[in-house]
Amino acid sequence: MATKTYAGKTVQVNDEGFMTNPAEWDREIAMEIAKEEGIDPLTDAHWKVIDFCRAEGTKTGKAPTLRQITTGTGLSTKELFTLFPKGPAKKVAHISGLGKPEGCV
Repeated sequence: MATKTYAGKTVQVNDEGFMTNPAEWDREIAMEIAKEEGIDPLTDAHWKVIDFCRAEGTKTGKAPTLRQITTGTGLSTKELFTLFPKGPAKKVAHISGLGKPEGCV
């Protein structure tokens, strides 16, 4: 398994760069992954989505879908695309330290 270093911490990642052990995640790591994704700084609105995804991921063992995120956060799909351009479910899963969402290309 490959590893990557974020915020001075080495984490396990798959071949697409998604963390494979969500327990290794923390907010500093999230901020560095967000920068890689071109999202900087993370605002309160970003954290609302990230925190929701982390909670859902902990409950279900997988990253939530776009529909689950919009329903759970009360944000529209358009708002999510504004916060996380070009594939919000995939980007927020990556930043949240969760695996790639099912159904994402």
